[in-house]
Amino acid sequence: MLPDTALRIPAGSGLPLPAAVRRTLALTRHNTTLLLRDAGPLASRMILPLVFVTLLRPLYTAAQGTGDGTVQAVTGTLVTFSLLALSIVGGSILSERLQHTWERLRSTTAHPLEILGGKALPILAALLAQQALVLGFGAAFLGLRIDHPALLAAALLCWTTTLLGLGSALGVAARSYGGLSAAYDIGGMLLSSLGGALVPLAALPHWVRAVAPASPGYWASAALRAALSGEGARTAQCCAVLLAFALGFGALAGWKLHRTSVRSARM
Repeated sequence: MLPDTALRIPAGSGLPLPAAVRRTLALTRHNTTLLLRDAGPLASRMILPLVFVTLLRPLYTAAQGTGDGTVQAVTGTLVTFSLLALSIVGGSILSERLQHTWERLRSTTAHPLEILGGKALPILAALLAQQALVLGFGAAFLGLRIDHPALLAAALLCWTTTLLGLGSALGVAARSYGGLSAAYDIGGMLLSSLGGALVPLAALPHWVRAVAPASPGYWASAALRAALSGEGARTAQCCAVLLAFALGFGALAGWKLHRTSVRSARM
């Protein structure tokens, strides 16, 4: 729990940063410390994808050829394990709720947007690091070609923003760690499978291909493949859909948090 005194601005500090920025940075440092203090979940989300992609790449290349198979293995692994990393996003919010520190944070001088920003920035960095590690491993050891880094960076940022929104919604809606675990385990595998991350959509039944666009994993996989092949228009289209998902999930999380705060204030 970050005390209110850590959010106050000392008189005569001489720092040129606005008050809101300084409070957000203080919260960011605090949440980064909490994230690193219990680094087990983060480490597993970093290491397991590398094992997974190494073991599955021969299967994909045998079926699709070296180039397409490598892209499928790397992007599919990235999407699948970044969805499983929702545990980090949702857990950071759920822990505040279960320990009854969320309302204490709300009672400080920090604005709700500053609180959410302070929680989101360390997790954003962790998710981007996970994805960069998978892509870097693919490029260094599996022959993945990254010829359009700007497009790829845009796709990763949009996908990570979607993950933050979805993870926040899960963290707000879950009532226990067990419920959150079931949500990201089942939901993560379902969304990645429906999106064609693990198995190419062409090999799946027709009804799966029909509902696939309802999954954010579908658009994430499509954005990554388009970015790797240099298709700017397709990447932009997929990124726009991902950002729409992010706004929807974020609005749901914000509404739920506001509703919970109003209910608590009336009790």
